[in-house]
Amino acid sequence: MFYRETGQFKTNYQKDQQVFPIAQDRVFVALLLIVAFGVVPFVANEYWLQAILIPFLIFSLAAVGLNLLTGYAGQVSLGTGAFMAVGAYATYKITTNIPEINIIIVFLLSGGIAALVGILFGLPSLRIKGFYLAVATLAAQFFILWLFNKVGWFYNDNPSGTITAPPRTLFGIMISGPRATAEVRYFVALIFLVGFTIVAKNIVRGRIGRSWMAIRDMDIAAEIIGIEPLKTKLMAFAVSSFYCGVAGALSVFVWLGSAETEAFDIFLSFQILFMIIIGGLGSIMGSIVGAAFITLVPIFLTNAPALFGLPISTDLSKHIEEIVFGGLIVYLLIVEPHGFARLWQIGKEKLRQWPFPY
Repeated sequence: MFYRETGQFKTNYQKDQQVFPIAQDRVFVALLLIVAFGVVPFVANEYWLQAILIPFLIFSLAAVGLNLLTGYAGQVSLGTGAFMAVGAYATYKITTNIPEINIIIVFLLSGGIAALVGILFGLPSLRIKGFYLAVATLAAQFFILWLFNKVGWFYNDNPSGTITAPPRTLFGIMISGPRATAEVRYFVALIFLVGFTIVAKNIVRGRIGRSWMAIRDMDIAAEIIGIEPLKTKLMAFAVSSFYCGVAGALSVFVWLGSAETEAFDIFLSFQILFMIIIGGLGSIMGSIVGAAFITLVPIFLTNAPALFGLPISTDLSKHIEEIVFGGLIVYLLIVEPHGFARLWQIGKEKLRQWPFPY
């Protein structure tokens, strides 16, 4: 009975077009943000922040970016890891060559560079689609990582071939480098995720988002009504690559500290693709829920034998984890192919009708 719209009157267009038109949704999101900003960083220890929460936030940002391209625009991409690598290496080059630039501006510039690369590899989307486009983006994955491996300029000819985040401050607070605390880095990742999620939500609700969905559903009909396919698809690649580029920059400067190209391999691209499939294609919230599932469930499965006092070796525990994790993914896709976002929507609809069946 608590999830009702009774008495919630919308007296103008602004109220009718709110991101969260139901008051209960606004309260839930506000409480969630209060907990994320005001409780979690002061309660969680360094292990939870560094090993679980910060990567979850970064993967959520990358999943939102990929969902804009695949879920809303209908363009399949397997090059997410490569576009994240572009953002990471661009951030490294800018911070090491022009150290006086504000680190937040560097993150945004790196996202812009990743967007340009995304536009370049999005050009084939005008002529090919579906599986063939996925193969084209897979070529981008292999080519970009090969380029970063072979050209020493990208990692400043470091003999180890790694890029390391130099210490950088913002308003006198260290946010990257060995001396940056886990709490500060958590706040940086969280602010980026919240800000870019709000932007993404408004993009998909506007003219650009409607154009993407028209191209996704039937590109020929969309072109007939005046939507330019090439411009629309390239914009989707640009925005998605921008999000992935920022996520890649954060993964090195806020989470890992240093990385090689192996950190952005094809496994990462598939992992983020699984996040949006499980969470729900065409859903911003589903991207975040899918990232939480992919990030947290393996950790739970790894520690589950110890919680129940089962004497299982490390190798066997890892194999069981992979079997159970894969089985869960298959089961969820069978039960609800549209992901957690659809399950959440069904649950809300049932709450609005409960206790009546009609």
